Amino acid sequence: MAPLRIAILECDTGLPKALAKYKRYGAISSALLEAGAKEAAAAGLLQQQQKQKRELKISIWDVVNEAGKFPELGDVEGVFLTGSKFDSFADVPWTNSLVAYVRKILAQDRVKLVGVCFGHQIIGRAMGAKVGRNNDGSGWEVSVTDVHLTTEGKKVFGEEGKKKKDVLSIYQMHRDIVFDYPAGVQPLGSTEPCKVQGMFVPGRLFTVQGHPEFTEEILVEILEVRHQQGVFGDEMYKDAMARVGRRHDGVLVGKRFIEFFLGEE
Repeated sequence: MAPLRIAILECDTGLPKALAKYKRYGAISSALLEAGAKEAAAAGLLQQQQKQKRELKISIWDVVNEAGKFPELGDVEGVFLTGSKFDSFADVPWTNSLVAYVRKILAQDRVKLVGVCFGHQIIGRAMGAKVGRNNDGSGWEVSVTDVHLTTEGKKVFGEEGKKKKDVLSIYQMHRDIVFDYPAGVQPLGSTEPCKVQGMFVPGRLFTVQGHPEFTEEILVEILEVRHQQGVFGDEMYKDAMARVGRRHDGVLVGKRFIEFFLGEE
């Protein structure tokens, strides 16, 4: 059985503690996909992987420092865009080339596209949606946050044999948003500060504004650094730290990503 080839487009560099563990930023997303594949196999859903031992083959591409260098679409079944500290709306060479590459993916119908946070915003931008700073309130969404699911979101994230989920709990770390849903996508969920929390087109694209790949230790490091830098005030920092250890649905989202790449969504 041919491997499931997924290219992770690494859009950030990461912080020291996370890099000491994962070696590079894109490996955090790789760990999510691998955990999601294990969960799907344990649930008996990915029969091709279980019975025919289909390999998950992940490659990581540094699109920040090697701008314009992307995988050939014939060499992959899926492309995953990571989060980033950079602005998804910036008019700079590497983000512009990334948007052009995403449009190339959207122009064909074989390779599937997944994006988280910055990656979600880049996909929205490539589809013509407005992307920019959220100027309501503080603008930030941080730590474990409840996303209220749409009817389609409840279908996508519902757990087998259980009541459909009304809320998806997921790590957030953003103040930039996609302002409106692009034409043709199915809305997955919303929060009060950000109405575009996920986009879905069956067999084509799947995005979330949150960070399903983050762990508590990753989020704590970001919170501590940004608090020290003065990005987060004491009140916001304390509130975020109080929620950082709550249960979240990151691995469930990773599982859904794998099912999507395999056409089992």
